Amino acid sequence: MNFKFKIGTKVLFGKECVKENKAIFKDFGKRALFVTGKNSAKASGALRDVIEVLEEYGIDYEIYDRVLNNPTLENVKEGGEAARKFNADFIIGIGGGSPLDASKAIAVLARNDIEPVDLYKNVFENKPLPIIAIPTTAGTGSEVTPYSILTRNDIKTKKSFGNEDTFPVVAFVDARYTESMSDEITIDTALDAFTHALEGYLGRRSTPVSDILAVEAIRIFGECLEDLLINKFDYDIREKLLYMSMLGGMVISHTGTTIIHGMGYSLTYFKDIPHGRANGMLVKEYLKYNYEAAKGKIDNVLGLLGVSSIEALGEIIDKLIPKKPLLTKEEIELYASLAMKQNSTLSNARTVVKEDMEEIFKNTFKDG
Repeated sequence: MNFKFKIGTKVLFGKECVKENKAIFKDFGKRALFVTGKNSAKASGALRDVIEVLEEYGIDYEIYDRVLNNPTLENVKEGGEAARKFNADFIIGIGGGSPLDASKAIAVLARNDIEPVDLYKNVFENKPLPIIAIPTTAGTGSEVTPYSILTRNDIKTKKSFGNEDTFPVVAFVDARYTESMSDEITIDTALDAFTHALEGYLGRRSTPVSDILAVEAIRIFGECLEDLLINKFDYDIREKLLYMSMLGGMVISHTGTTIIHGMGYSLTYFKDIPHGRANGMLVKEYLKYNYEAAKGKIDNVLGLLGVSSIEALGEIIDKLIPKKPLLTKEEIELYASLAMKQNSTLSNARTVVKEDMEEIFKNTFKDG
């Protein structure tokens, strides 16, 4: 029962939460830099809502909308330069995991004259700019985590950084902003949120408190499975998925992830498979691999989801996501090697060696 627990983000959850709590924005300063991608902030209506608030309070703003789907070190360096040039007082990140993660890196680089690779030292001379986070997807939970996951082209994978100062200060969480997501993205991001809760629950860094949040998130995913299978995404379902995503973010803020994420990064980097979908593909073999090390918890997961077995859950996930790619022997060996270098691998319930990773990849992608 020895554990630490802290959530560094004030969460405002619910319909119209931006407008109903608009006075918060004036506490952050007079110059705001939006960090977002090309489409979701506008399509969701979130950008419009926030701009109305900023204009009401006379807060100047600029929009940096060049965040990539998988932001790189070079990408956030450009964003940091934009923040310094504008002399921003605070950052408003709007979007899915990519813009929110990029916001954290940009907030650090705006205040620290360092190379982006030095973000991974996780010690910064100056505190980052404060961040307001507004999610437009229900997957990463990045609005309540300190983590910024960036693509490292130099080592051909993704790596995360983050400390207590990179938590967003405030998160506005409104399911209306997820209604512009396609069915495909809704499913992919739901699988991402589910794996956050799953890995946090089964990992070595789980705590009694994080388990409470993880169990609740997994239970909600089970409630949504039937609707996910028939692409029924009304407001109530979207709100449940967004709540699940937020809970999953709170879980991994304390537990981190395990081998699903480390293995999935290569599928995204080399095969361009969306992050949540890549994670979903690995769930069945991940559970089978860890079953003896976490039998009680895995049985509880299956019960919470209302499925009879790991195989039954695998069949459901196969219906949710498209056909898996074929992987060559060389690709499997490379991906396993890269996954072994991820810090998250050390948190797995069962101690992992490279050959174990290779076997999971082989079993997952044996039929293409």
